[in-house]
Amino acid sequence: MINNRDLSWLTFNERVLQEAQDKSVPLLQRLRFLGIFSNNQDEFIKVRVANIVRVSQMKGKKVAQFSGGYTAKELLPLVNSQVNAGQKKFVQTYAEILSEMEHQGIYVINEKQLTRRQKQFCREYFSSVVSQRLVPLIIRKTTEMPFLQDNNIYHAVKMSSGRNSNPRYAVIQIPVSSSCPRFVVLPSTKDRNDIIFLDDIIRLCLDEIFFMFNYKTISAYTFKLMRDAQLTIDDDISKSLIEKMETGLQNRLHGQPVRLIYDKEMPDDLLDIISSKLKLKDKEELDAGGRYHLMRDLMKFPKVRPDLESKELEPLQHPDIEPSSSILKVINKKDIFLNYPYHTFNHFIDFLREAAIDPKVESIYITLYRTAEHSKVVNALINAAKNGKKVVVLLELLARFDEEQNVEYSELLQKEGVKVIHGVNGVKVHSKLVLVERKNKGYVYVGTGNFNESTARIYGDFGLFTSNLQIVSDAEAIFDFLINTHRHFSCKRLMVAPYYMRAQFEELIKNEIKNARSGKKAYIYAKFNSLTDENIINLLYKASQSGVEIRLIVRGVCCLQPQLKGQSENIRIISIVDRYLEHARMAIFHNDGDERIYMMSADWMTRNLDRRVEVGVPILDKKIKQTMKDVFEIQWSDNEKARDLAIFGSNTYVERGDNPPCRSQIALYDFYKEVK
Repeated sequence: MINNRDLSWLTFNERVLQEAQDKSVPLLQRLRFLGIFSNNQDEFIKVRVANIVRVSQMKGKKVAQFSGGYTAKELLPLVNSQVNAGQKKFVQTYAEILSEMEHQGIYVINEKQLTRRQKQFCREYFSSVVSQRLVPLIIRKTTEMPFLQDNNIYHAVKMSSGRNSNPRYAVIQIPVSSSCPRFVVLPSTKDRNDIIFLDDIIRLCLDEIFFMFNYKTISAYTFKLMRDAQLTIDDDISKSLIEKMETGLQNRLHGQPVRLIYDKEMPDDLLDIISSKLKLKDKEELDAGGRYHLMRDLMKFPKVRPDLESKELEPLQHPDIEPSSSILKVINKKDIFLNYPYHTFNHFIDFLREAAIDPKVESIYITLYRTAEHSKVVNALINAAKNGKKVVVLLELLARFDEEQNVEYSELLQKEGVKVIHGVNGVKVHSKLVLVERKNKGYVYVGTGNFNESTARIYGDFGLFTSNLQIVSDAEAIFDFLINTHRHFSCKRLMVAPYYMRAQFEELIKNEIKNARSGKKAYIYAKFNSLTDENIINLLYKASQSGVEIRLIVRGVCCLQPQLKGQSENIRIISIVDRYLEHARMAIFHNDGDERIYMMSADWMTRNLDRRVEVGVPILDKKIKQTMKDVFEIQWSDNEKARDLAIFGSNTYVERGDNPPCRSQIALYDFYKEVK
């Protein structure tokens, strides 16, 4: 049995919504989970739903099968139904949280609820911050709609001057940015915090925008447009990849509209003219909602009450790395295992900074996939190039929704003397690999997460520093291949997709099957973001039927159905959704007592194993092996934030029974505080 990937993803996003509904979560953190849910849902519609729609519209071609055996036309109504159900729960949860916020003296008010003082503040704010950013677009029935961008919110405006005259229509983009935030804190009394949407400040000031028109009534209704986010790269050999990417990004901006979400109070004539101009006619493409849209901005809700936020856990120093000391010297002596966000990401930044100024370091090679907006990693690499080091960056331009930033970084790095290579033709470079070459010595870092100091504070990931000679040699071979893709390469220690990783993992699973059938102890414990590959899933079913104990921690999509009689009785799967995004990948194989433990950048997904460059590293150090086993057991013991995936779509919390309470993310932080 294979569960459908898209329906499984929607059940994952429902787990995110559960966090917003969980009253043990600090109140304003619950609001931010609503923002995460909304952002996830928007991306799902732009990418996955758009893909299902595209396939459903294909004619004269072989009918494509989606996971679970669905055709696009069978799957689309199921997905739409679940999306709509999730949206209803979102609206209900948002209303409940707003009510609880009011009990705490936090009020989200609109333009009709403002005091005289607050109105004056809003008009002054509009004049000084907002007005110069607005570009009102007049909509006429006889002309084309000016282009409306994806990922933005708009006001549809109606101006009426009387019964016998035709109304005027306009569209205004709500100009949300870091310097013009979605939420504005208002002057309030001592015992309350009043906050207003930017949308409502603009509503208040419509008379200042459209003063030149003669109207009796004017009103504005919010809507957002979602476009197909597929990025198409042309095959013109006369263009560089950068040029193709820039063209592809422009084409994405003009992607086919797939959904219009609008304020249900919008008058019919206004909705008709907006939807017809956008060529959206099907009922499934029009989604009536509330007064506010693009609710991902809830992630950036003002921090007006620190006592209603999650308590910050300050990242820890690794016990083997002294402040202001050489990290390279430490790695010379032993492997170093890091687990973010419990350990500070500064260790990785300091590793690059030390390599950048060490006179004996000759070269730095690194793969980059997603980086921070003002990246310390990129700055360290530029510094290394300025210090005369050879710096080579494998920069993957096709990191979804980060393509534009990666194009900009590519140009900056090349300008500063860094050699930039734009991936490998036909596959994405998703590996997290660094090689530092010093005179007569090499150093390697292999990770599960991006080299991004921002996400390292909120994503759970692993990283390993090593100077193991075989791993260094393997890293040299991998980078040589990435630079000179015609060359054959092989590795002694590192696993590399799409070349060897699948076969190696399949062999490890088959070995457990063989041992179980011989009456030996056999188990597989693994942790992933997603599990979708049908070959791997069928092997795991076979392993379960052979008596292999299988315990999996899968945060997101899971197409394997555990606990099925006669098929997967020996497989248990949990999913942990908490304050940090579980992003680390690891696998433990009993191997007849000689345990094999790996950490890797790849999930057990077909795209990772067959269409991406991924790297996994075996854990050779006994102490680190034990640490990783302890980490898995702590997470497996979670009975506060873990959900049991035994029943598809149920998202039932793991039963505590007689066990003491365990919230694994807090337990891991406490665990690392005690490690010496």
